[in-house]
Amino acid sequence: MHAYTAVIEHCPATQLYVGYVPGFRGAHSQGATLDELHANLREVIAMLLEDGDPKLETEFVGTQTVLVG
Repeated sequence: MHAYTAVIEHCPATQLYVGYVPGFRGAHSQGATLDELHANLREVIAMLLEDGDPKLETEFVGTQTVLVG
């Protein structure tokens, strides 16, 4: 069992959720709901893992709130 952290954003123009795994080339997808996005990400990651374990190019650390003004 592998666990990956995905970054998820919502696009107001398309009303789609977009997700990607930082540093995991090709591990990105979209969906109309969070559940659909989750299923799509699982599918694309499983497909990418068929080629073997990836060497992640970066590692997700976290988020920060930046106050300006």
